[in-house]
Amino acid sequence: MYQIERAIFDIRRGLPVVVNAGEQRLLVQALEGSESVEALALLAGDRPSLVLTRHRLAAMGMSLSTEAASLPLAAQISTNELHGLATAETLSQPAGGLLSGLKPAGIAELGAVTLMRRALLIPAALCAFVSEEATAAIEQQLAEGRLLQVSAEDATQCLAGAPGMLKRVSEANIPLEDAADSRFVLFREPDGLREHVAVVIGKPERWEGAVPLRLHSACLTGDLFGSLRCDCGEQLRNAVADIQAMGGGVLLYLAQEGRGIGLANKLRAYTLQDGGLDTVDADQVLGFGDDERQYAVAVDMLNALNIDQVQLLTNNPLKMEALRQGGIEVVSRQALYGSVTDHNQRYLNAKATRGGHLLEDVLSGQR
Repeated sequence: MYQIERAIFDIRRGLPVVVNAGEQRLLVQALEGSESVEALALLAGDRPSLVLTRHRLAAMGMSLSTEAASLPLAAQISTNELHGLATAETLSQPAGGLLSGLKPAGIAELGAVTLMRRALLIPAALCAFVSEEATAAIEQQLAEGRLLQVSAEDATQCLAGAPGMLKRVSEANIPLEDAADSRFVLFREPDGLREHVAVVIGKPERWEGAVPLRLHSACLTGDLFGSLRCDCGEQLRNAVADIQAMGGGVLLYLAQEGRGIGLANKLRAYTLQDGGLDTVDADQVLGFGDDERQYAVAVDMLNALNIDQVQLLTNNPLKMEALRQGGIEVVSRQALYGSVTDHNQRYLNAKATRGGHLLEDVLSGQR
């Protein structure tokens, strides 16, 4: 886990790392911050490829049975062309010609694109296999600590974080407007990139049976600034008030901005939505699936709080299933709505029709 943490740090800084798959070594670099592929080609002794997810390729008109594929890059490709391959809604030339050399990704390349997702970067990886001629130089850089190496197996599994290794770091009483008797408990993931907060409302010793629970993914634009593009801020405040009215419970505030894609990518998706795409299609253009969130961290937080039975405040069946798979008994579900407005109606419709969220009542005007 320590090597993966360091690799993510280097990747976010724009540095290459080595992903080792048996006798093969793959040099991997993030698309973000890469001004040219020539330096990577020189280091590896081979032409780089761009590894794209099946979601990105589907948005480009290609159907894949594998999770990712590798696209060989032409010499002297420009930065704009490179980023266009990974994020543009429409390509400057027909996709068929561009993708003619596409190859299914191997385990090292799958690990590369998974590292990008874990690092909250565009899920596309610049990759080049190390040639025989360049092997000695790469081994020297590894020995001197100038390059970092991780195994392909560890890289492909890094998206789940480190189950069971969440750390309870600090806590304090924080009186809230709608729940004066509240305590914030902060948890930190091992890689240090994400911190999550359990808002404990009321006195746990007075709770009986299933504990009222809300899993709320952080939304800077909605929760803090009152964005009208979503209903997140209103849902957050309603959840606190509802849990207080139910006699107390827990709100888990999870660092999963933009359904797990991160704030930078969420803003990119918003720009695509302004051009006419819905929230699901915009994420797909960037290379993401419908929902990139991982809920194992919520299970770890509940275990740390000694909670194994909950009344879940949600409209999302995926949250219910994730908790059940993690060994948490979901005794009942309570709907939790915000207001439907001209600004967020298209977003809410997409969540209902394409994400399976249970929003029929609010969208039909019954509330």
